[in-house]
Amino acid sequence: MLLVARRLLLRPWHGSIRRARQLSRALPVLLALGGAASADILSAHYNAPTTRYAHGVLGDAVEYGALVLTIDTCPACALLRKKTVTITLPETRVFEDLEPRLADLDGDGSAEVIVVESDARLGASLAIYGATGKITATPFIGRTNRWLAPLGAHDLDGDGKIELAYIDRPHLARTLRVWRYDNGALTHVADRSGLTNHRIGEDFISGGIRTCAGRPEIVTASGDWSRVMVTTLDGSGLTSRDAGPFKGPKSLTRALNCQ
Repeated sequence: MLLVARRLLLRPWHGSIRRARQLSRALPVLLALGGAASADILSAHYNAPTTRYAHGVLGDAVEYGALVLTIDTCPACALLRKKTVTITLPETRVFEDLEPRLADLDGDGSAEVIVVESDARLGASLAIYGATGKITATPFIGRTNRWLAPLGAHDLDGDGKIELAYIDRPHLARTLRVWRYDNGALTHVADRSGLTNHRIGEDFISGGIRTCAGRPEIVTASGDWSRVMVTTLDGSGLTSRDAGPFKGPKSLTRALNCQ
């Protein structure tokens, strides 16, 4: 039986296209031949659809058991030398996600891959993969059927390091968490409760990171979905402000466009 996630067929705008636009606002992805890395990740997608983790938070019971990377094995060479690498998860884990996100997190000119990886007993974590496998990850939430919804990656506080933002349990805890990527590791930075970016069954993730007037800001809904919220990070932590009423997903899209 062929398994295909319904969300990838019915809502391309809220899947790959919308996420690509959010990521382009969130972070300039520097993919350059001749970079410091020995291999560049050119693209990534999920494969090996499976129903072994029947959470269904994204609108169907199909998740993914493998991450497929297309890699340039010789960035310094005159001709592109592509190779496909498949990273297969153990049977106790899945990629509970829409699609992988590429971003240069360490400034070396080569992209890393950001994914949501879930464990059958411990729930979701935000994981970072490179050309040779997993680099690092946040801790698993700690309980089955507990998920997180990514928002983006950006230097949020101007310190030269990239932060990653997501909503931990957008239907339950509704907590914004920010982690900093540095030297191949993730360090927890700050949390703020009362924010969300996903409702059960939606096959898309709302919100993201924008830069308006030169300052990066995280766009989400309030925990009760009544308001659009804009959050910034500085030395004192996360600060949120009300940006107007929430009147459907387009409210967050407009906010991401600085409207």
